[in-house]
Amino acid sequence: MIDRILSSGKELALIVRASYRAEGITFFTPNTYSQQLGYMKHPKNHAIQPHVHNPVPRAVEYTKEVLIIKSGKVRVDFYDEDKNYLESTILEQGDVILLAFGGHGFEMLEESEMIEVKQGPYAGDHDKTRFDAVALDEIVLRGTE
Repeated sequence: MIDRILSSGKELALIVRASYRAEGITFFTPNTYSQQLGYMKHPKNHAIQPHVHNPVPRAVEYTKEVLIIKSGKVRVDFYDEDKNYLESTILEQGDVILLAFGGHGFEMLEESEMIEVKQGPYAGDHDKTRFDAVALDEIVLRGTE
């Protein structure tokens, strides 16, 4: 199952749920993204030929993050680029999310472990602008409104 969080036609996030299954290789992101997210399923004894990656200059304007939920339950709150709250969703063990545009915040609903992948190096305070979270009584969970 794939969920896409959109605002004004722009994809803010892409979620690959733990239940997603497909044969072969599927890439979910367009070639315009500086971070690509794909899924692979191969049969036993399938081999991927050894290879090295060639130096290819790339420009990264916005940081894109991928989070892999190793354990627990996490609420993700989505905001548009003007910091207006839009909606929330719950991520569980095995879910993967690519945060592409807009804003986002997280609340751990259970003790949680996550792996984060993003372009580096981390630029400290220059990398992000922090703002106040949505009030709990304004949370709208995706699929439950």
